[in-house]
Amino acid sequence: MAVHPFKIEVPDPVLDDLKARLERTRWPDELPGTGWDYGSNLDHIKELVEYWRTEFDWRAQERLINSFSHFKTEVDGLEIHYIHEKGKGPNPVPLVVTHGWPGTFFEMHKIIPLLSDPASHGGDPGDAFDVVVPSMPGYGYSGHATERGLDVLTIGDMWARLMSENLGYARFGAQGGDWGASVTAKLGFAHGDKVIGIHSTSVTRPTPYLGPGSRPLSEVEKGLLQSREGWQAAEGGYAHIQGTKPQTLSYGLNDSPAGLAAWIVEKYRT
Repeated sequence: MAVHPFKIEVPDPVLDDLKARLERTRWPDELPGTGWDYGSNLDHIKELVEYWRTEFDWRAQERLINSFSHFKTEVDGLEIHYIHEKGKGPNPVPLVVTHGWPGTFFEMHKIIPLLSDPASHGGDPGDAFDVVVPSMPGYGYSGHATERGLDVLTIGDMWARLMSENLGYARFGAQGGDWGASVTAKLGFAHGDKVIGIHSTSVTRPTPYLGPGSRPLSEVEKGLLQSREGWQAAEGGYAHIQGTKPQTLSYGLNDSPAGLAAWIVEKYRT
């Protein structure tokens, strides 16, 4: 598939509309003294929105993001955006790095230079990587699903095609965290003919087999599962609604930038 250079250029009317929406935010009430107990703290979000509205410089951020090499290509009928930084070393290893939620490709902006040009940061040029950081479908500047069934395991298959067919890498490594860990896991167990190895910063999916014939769990493993269940009960409401009725949620988040900020910031804080 054809590969095209890409540059981020948000039109001024979009930024003007954002500022106007922030100025017209309709703030909710809050029970006194509850802090973050029931979700995003009102004072914190007001302070954040005021900074966003009056101080944040999108054009400077845009220049920083555009300092990387951006491209778009088509994979399985979807337009996929990605950063592709070639390694500076004798034999760079291709590496696809996948973000999670509520992140984007920009999560990787500090590690891309370290991986692609280690010598400039006190490392060995022999450790250089060709770094590919895609935006998952529905994130950043990639296209979004137009039919049911596009999940993280499917995206793992898409990344295998992106790396081998679109970019021409016969063998490559993979890294990811959060949803990116699930994408990376799929690359590891389904594409061993192409994947050199994987690295994950979280163990999420697929869940190990625990049925008949499996080894009994140790006390430490049982504790891990119990702590996961506790976290899910207290903090996992966002995942349940996004996994069951995302369309309902999307009206508020798409229409209100302050609402979107509150939704995302609370999970980053947690």
